[in-house]
Amino acid sequence: VQLQASGGGLVQPGGSLRLSCAASGPQFSSYTMAWFRQPPGKEREFVSAIRRSGGSTYYTDSVKGRFTISRDNAKNTVYLQMNSLQPEDTAVYFCAAGSPITSAMSLDQMYYYWGQGTLVTVSS
Repeated sequence: VQLQASGGGLVQPGGSLRLSCAASGPQFSSYTMAWFRQPPGKEREFVSAIRRSGGSTYYTDSVKGRFTISRDNAKNTVYLQMNSLQPEDTAVYFCAAGSPITSAMSLDQMYYYWGQGTLVTVSS
């Protein structure tokens, strides 16, 4: 599976962006999809994940109520709608595909495939 993330850019605080991650290959629907981010000078961190059917979603506490993950298995694409963006959301955002158990959802070593990252900058 090859992943291509897009949709990043510069946005003012309080603004919104929607990230997309397009996957190649026929097995997209068999993977849990996730978004991670790496703020400047910091380690990569988990943001959100969605199970294969889209029925279960997971979020890190700092984005709950602001970000929404979704997927369209017919289009081999996962999305991250980001609202009420704050400067601390500034990071390179990566999409990933894997098969983690629920207790390991936030661990990047549970994901097999990674996109190249898209930069989100929140600044006035």
